[in-house]
Amino acid sequence: MRIPKHTTTRLKAAACGLALIAATAFPLASTPSATAAAVEVSSAVQAQAAAAAKPVPALGYSTQTLKTLNIDFQYQQTGYWCGPAATRIALSARISPPSQQQLANELPTDENGTDWIGQVTRVLNNHLGTGWYETKEMPNDPPTQAQRDLLWRDVVLDIDNNYPIVANIVAPANNHPPGYPNYTIWHYFTVIGYDTSDMTVLIADPAGFAPTATYWLTFNQLATLIPPKGYSA
Repeated sequence: MRIPKHTTTRLKAAACGLALIAATAFPLASTPSATAAAVEVSSAVQAQAAAAAKPVPALGYSTQTLKTLNIDFQYQQTGYWCGPAATRIALSARISPPSQQQLANELPTDENGTDWIGQVTRVLNNHLGTGWYETKEMPNDPPTQAQRDLLWRDVVLDIDNNYPIVANIVAPANNHPPGYPNYTIWHYFTVIGYDTSDMTVLIADPAGFAPTATYWLTFNQLATLIPPKGYSA
């Protein structure tokens, strides 16, 4: 799906130019294991709803348990520039960032989107003159405990050092961030904060699906959105 460039309107139908797949419902069998799974899903959904309703503090705010980074936010300027927009948001925490057009050229990004998170890692390090960012793949779906532990460590370490994380996600209809349409979305967004008191992460989302530019997700949901892709941290 291609959306004309517009610098001020949120892209309610933005999909980064990648394929959209309708969700398929799978009925749960009436077995003890299925019942336990249903309870677990219900608890996760409740936690996600609580995170989405959680107020977002001022950017650049910190307490003993919570830290957010100060960034210059922009919505993506085309339907397939989520990669450039998320990269720009991450860079803005440390430097005056280049335009989305320049970053789209450097990644490079075309009407099919940004192919691989490693391209984001390269561009981040090039602009910052650092080797801080590394590409972290999460091929297992669901992720392993080791992958989850590394992701949380990366979130805290990077945010504490003023390095936002860029995540490449796949969000099916049954596992959506707030406001996403009812089909699978391939996307990039930026992690700009965390709260250890309830294991939530603050997202700066250039798509404009959500009612606000930034919102909280549970860490558990973030960990399930990234596979089988990866992130730059």
